Amino acid sequence: MGQGAQEKVATSLAGAVSEEISASLAPVDAELERRYPGDPATRQPVHTVYVPGDVFAADTIRSWGDQALAALDEHAPGAVSFAAVLGLADELAEPVHARVRAKLEHEPVEDLRVDFEDGYGPRPDAEEDEAAARAARLVSEAYEKGTAAPYMGIRMKCMEAPVRDRGIRTLDIFLTGLMEAGGLPDGLVLTLPKVTYAEQVTAMVRLLEEFEKAHELEPGRIGFEIQIETSQAILATDGTATVARMIQAAEGRATGLHYGTFDYSACLGVSAAHQASDHPAADHAKAIMQVAAAGTGVRVSDGSTNVLPVGPTSQVHDAWRLHYGLTRRALARAYYQGWDMHPRHLPTRYAAVFAYYREGFEQAAARLARYVNRTGGNVMDEPATAKALSGYLLRGLDCGALDIAEVARVTGLTRTDLEGYAAPRRGDLTGSAK
Repeated sequence: MGQGAQEKVATSLAGAVSEEISASLAPVDAELERRYPGDPATRQPVHTVYVPGDVFAADTIRSWGDQALAALDEHAPGAVSFAAVLGLADELAEPVHARVRAKLEHEPVEDLRVDFEDGYGPRPDAEEDEAAARAARLVSEAYEKGTAAPYMGIRMKCMEAPVRDRGIRTLDIFLTGLMEAGGLPDGLVLTLPKVTYAEQVTAMVRLLEEFEKAHELEPGRIGFEIQIETSQAILATDGTATVARMIQAAEGRATGLHYGTFDYSACLGVSAAHQASDHPAADHAKAIMQVAAAGTGVRVSDGSTNVLPVGPTSQVHDAWRLHYGLTRRALARAYYQGWDMHPRHLPTRYAAVFAYYREGFEQAAARLARYVNRTGGNVMDEPATAKALSGYLLRGLDCGALDIAEVARVTGLTRTDLEGYAAPRRGDLTGSAK
């Protein structure tokens, strides 16, 4: 057949066959859309900072940033010395250091949780009532004044019988206080700790439904994170993955799964000296969480380290190297968020995040550009890879590791373009480059 001649097309199946198959799979199509809506395409903070309810104050966020800057000035006063502590490549030393300082000056905390659980402990009811009301007032004022973190909220006590009523009351006081002060902020985040059974998630859903009805809010307005701190949250007595059932029990309200390093480790009998986010038991739990959450729109967060960067400079440097290494390890495993327990953890949180995105930026951007422009290269990429590449660049932009101008220079894409590749429709993942 000569070049340009029209190819003969022949089929053997009647059109009704395709229609019948589509009809038979309609329930599956609907189930996929309901259970696996994909990533919400919103910003995910790189960390969560927990501050006890009695310690939280109007200047907490600024204070954390100032303490982190002071630690840098004292223990690694320049780009070269900071890079030497962390083992950063020469070409990363100045840009990472400059961006870390800028971050600490302008947005030191991305996500703050006022803690009424382990970090707060049992208190007289009147005292916790007052602290919860005060937290609501301060959070509301922070958003009104523009001094809030992008995400803020509380961690209540869990749904276990001894503290259930107290947790519910604290949540009620906090949410009611926000409503009376002008309404729920867009960045509101709630954390439900020590979840062991899916029924506890269901109880949280019912609680939020009642609050929404009481204030005539849109159904589903309030979401929450599920904290995974017990072995039963990973594996149920019947051998199923409890965490997967928890996500479904949340009825679309679950926004995240947070790994609780120390409670989970202790639950498995790991001795205190070995309780860390890189322990094999931690890796197993987070891998189950990650698989259960994939495609559901629920994000996974790593835990924390309790080794604080305090004391003499050599001790601070050791703690910084540990925190930096754990954060980089988590990022490589697609855990893009973690906990920070002390202001002096902020320099290495941001150093690790910024180095991760900057060192891979040029390659990722160029690879995405080749995919978009169909110019080939030494790797044959597919839509799913384009999704991962654009998601990588967007995360770097969101946290401040990258600037849109430098991304556009290499890719020729706008942020809207990147968002389109990062959140394609389900069918597009089986197609080709547009």
